[in-house]
This record gives sequence, C-alpha cells and structure tokens, in this order.
Amino acid sequence: YLGTSILTDSDSFQDVVVTIERPTYHKPFLGGFKNQITGVEFHNAGSQTIPKKRPDKGIQLLCRETQTVFEKNKSQQTRNTTSTQMTKIGLYVSNMTDKLISPGKYLTAEEYHKRRLEAVIVLQKYFRRWHAINVVQNLREEKRLRLAWEAQAELWRKKEKEEKLRREHERRLNPKTKDDFELLYNALELWRQEETERIDRTLTGAERKAAFCGLLEQEAQLIASIGRHKLNANEENQQKAILYFLAKCAQPKRWKAYDGKVTEMDTQYTLRARELLEIYRSVSMNDIPKDERLDVLLTLRRTVKEHECKLTQEIVELIDREVDLMSREVKECNLEGLRKRICTLFLQYIKTPKFNPEVARILKVPPDPLKLYRNVNFCHSCENYLPSSEFPVPANSRTIGRCRLCCKLDNEARRREAFLKYKLILENLRKSEADYQDDTKIVFLVQHQDLQYMIENIWGSQSALSACSDLYDLVMVRWDKQREWSPWNTILLTKDEADAHLKLCNLEKAYEAAFIHRIKRKHIRAKNYFAQIPAMASFLHRSDNQANAN
Repeated sequence: YLGTSILTDSDSFQDVVVTIERPTYHKPFLGGFKNQITGVEFHNAGSQTIPKKRPDKGIQLLCRETQTVFEKNKSQQTRNTTSTQMTKIGLYVSNMTDKLISPGKYLTAEEYHKRRLEAVIVLQKYFRRWHAINVVQNLREEKRLRLAWEAQAELWRKKEKEEKLRREHERRLNPKTKDDFELLYNALELWRQEETERIDRTLTGAERKAAFCGLLEQEAQLIASIGRHKLNANEENQQKAILYFLAKCAQPKRWKAYDGKVTEMDTQYTLRARELLEIYRSVSMNDIPKDERLDVLLTLRRTVKEHECKLTQEIVELIDREVDLMSREVKECNLEGLRKRICTLFLQYIKTPKFNPEVARILKVPPDPLKLYRNVNFCHSCENYLPSSEFPVPANSRTIGRCRLCCKLDNEARRREAFLKYKLILENLRKSEADYQDDTKIVFLVQHQDLQYMIENIWGSQSALSACSDLYDLVMVRWDKQREWSPWNTILLTKDEADAHLKLCNLEKAYEAAFIHRIKRKHIRAKNYFAQIPAMASFLHRSDNQANAN
C-alpha cells in the first residue's frame, strides 16, 4: 500500500490510499532504449493490467478442426429481390437514363463445351501448322546441308584424285625414290606389252620382225634414260642418306619420364658426332668464299691431326694440296674432284668407331666380328653380308633368299611389277590396327607379298561391296571388329565403305545371308593358304578357339 495526497480544491488536499499489485506475469517488451551512461532502460509502452482471460466454455476452440476449412463447390441459383419506383398519378419518374435490355439466346452447358472444343480444335490446327512448317524447314535445311556436304565431299574426292594423278605424273617425270623407278619400269612393261600386242595384231612376216627390232631399240633407249635419272637420283639420295646417318649419330639420348616428359642428355660421344657433322656439312658445301673455305680446311686439318694414321695423313695431304692450288688461283671447277676425295675420306674417318665411337651402334655391319653371326646373313646372289633387315621375308618363306637389292634388280629386269599400291594398303592397315591397342600381331607378320596374293587371288582386286577396282581407294579392315585382324578376319572395301562397315554392330542384320556366305568362303580360302605357314599356325588355332568361345 502507498499513501499520497491529491489536490481537490484550490486550497485543500485529500489523502488517498493507492494499492499497488505486483504483476504475476512477464510484461511484454514493446520497444525502448537504454542510456549508455547511467544504464537506465526506458520503455516505449507498458501496462499493469492483467490480460483478460477468456471464459472456459467446456469446448476446445483452438484446434485443427476449427482452423481447417473444407470447401465444397456447388452450383445454385440465387435470388435477388429488389424494388423499383414506377410512374403513377402524382409521381413522375424520368426515363432519360433508362436502357432497353432484351434477353439473348440461352446458352446451355453442352453448347458452351461444344464451343470451347471448337475453339481448341482451331488452336490445335494453327499450332500443328506452325509445328509442321518448322519441321519442314528443318528438314529442308538438313537436306541443304547434306547436299552441300556431299558436293564438298565429291569435290574433295575429285581434287584428291587429281592431286594423286598429278603426283604420280610428277613422280614419273622426276623420279627420286625406289618406288618412283618401280612405277617407271611398270609403265615401261605395260607399254611394251601393248606395243607387242599391236604388232602381232596388225603386222606379219618381215614387217613384224622389223617392228619388233624397232620396239627393242626404243625399249633400250627408255631403259638407258631411266638409268640416267637413277644415277642423278642416287647421287642426291646418297648425300641425303649420309647427312641423315650423321644426324642420327649426333642425336642426344632420349627417354620418357613417369610424367610423360621427354628428357634429353648429351654425352661426350654425341657431342663429338655433332662436331664432326658440322665439319662435314661445311666441307661438302659448294660456292662458298675463298677465305671461308680456307677456315673450313684448317678446322678439318686440326680435327683429323688428333689421330695419327694412314687415313688422316692422306686427308692432310689432300688439304695441303687444295690450299696450295687455291693460292695459285686455280679455278673451282678444276678442284671438284679433289674436294670430293676430301669429303669421301673424311666420311670414312667419321664412320670409323675409333674416331667417332657413337657411329658403332648404327653401322649396318658391326665392327666386332663376333656380332656378324647374330643378325647378319649372306646373300648368295650378290655375295654380300647384310643385316637381316635387308632381306624381305614373306610369311610363306622358309629360307632367307636374296636381299632387297637383288630382288629389286630382278624385278626391274623381268617382271617389272609395281608394289606401291600394296605397300600403301599394308601401311594403312597397320596404322588402323595400331589404333585398336588390343595387342594385334598377325598384321605385322604379313608382308606386302602376302597382301598382294590375298588381294589378287582371294578378293579379285576389287571391293567386296561395290566391285571398285582402283587399288588407291581400297583398304583392308576387320570383318569382325571385336577380334584382331587376320587373313581370315578381313574384308576389302573402299574408304567410305570401310567407315560405314566399322560402325555396324550386328553383321548378320546388316548384310544378307548370301553376302556373308561369300565372305566366309574367302576367309576359308585364306585360312587354307596361311595354314601351311608355321608362323601362322599358332595364330590360326588361337583364332579358332576365340571364335568358338564367342
């Protein structure tokens, strides 16, 4: 309890007892602030009145059932009762703002839904028309792109064929490699056969003999012309081969690390080989100034003087002779023979393992006589000892036979066949098989002679699908791409047909039974031919076991 006085009049006071009730509940906070200096809190509002409790009616009011609304849709006709004021005696009501309303046609539910359905059908018609226009435009665009691609592909094939013919014509005009001269001799043999047939068909008696004599003279002249081209090409190729040989000796040691990076390391032998390579390039150069030539000769003299032998003494004597002749103002055309002798002797110096140790591992015939019994064989035709890589060994061969040079010479003199097309097919086949990365081995045992027998005698030198006979466009691929390539698991097709064939998943569904039977017959013929070869027997049995397992 708390007593206080209240002013009632201007000069009188009255004491009033004020009862303070302590709140029994937590007063809600309605906002305020706090003085940071004194720490006193000031509230925006407060109340001492205890909230009024709702009377307990014996019914639970705040529950889920009372707070959840269950809606129900029901159509019904409502009544709208109104009153109107009419004109009568003593009362005038203006009709200036009145509107005349006439009832329209009553629309039933069936008519309403029918009209909606018709509207939906109209919308669907326009949408389907728009969709059909888009589909047709896409098809037209795809057709245009397809035709453009086909035209581009046809143009590319035409250009490729023209480029191939141009390259072949260029190779025949300016032959440089063995394959080029092989094509020349093949063309010569074809020309000779055509001329022989023409003479036999048109001439008889003495005229026939005279025509054959003239043909023989023309053939001899053409062979002599090819021989002159071969001498020029051999001289150029020999110089390239020498530089390639010396560059191979001067290459640093290389190995691949675990992270895939290639590490290179120069040794004292590779540095020595590189120094000799640079000197040889300088010595073999022509049309250089006189003072530079003297510097090169002096460098060469200092290099070979490091070793005293008969070869180095002869090189030094030739160098001194050239220096003396150059001091006497001798023409360079008269010094060509002397310079060639210096280059030849210096090349012999470089190929000596005592002076250039790095060259020992690249020489065809190793300097150690004990190594001759390992990879060196004797050719009974030219009577030379050559490494095993110089002997062509087909899969059906049982002996070493003649070396490559003797086989090439015999081919140029007698048969004059061109193996370039078969070599290209075999090269493409090995590249495609290497991309599979499934440890295929048979394709690397087969030589171009075996491939030539397969193409000519088993596949008839034409595609199995389109009968295309241009060997430049034909490739060999796997018949069943799940198994490694072999003569009994292959098919001869064009490049486009091969790409489409390798995309097939089920051969029985893609090809007819007659075609599959014809291919199987060719596989059986190849299997019977290669089964006689001991090296192929193990692969043949392994292939049969794999096919039976599948």
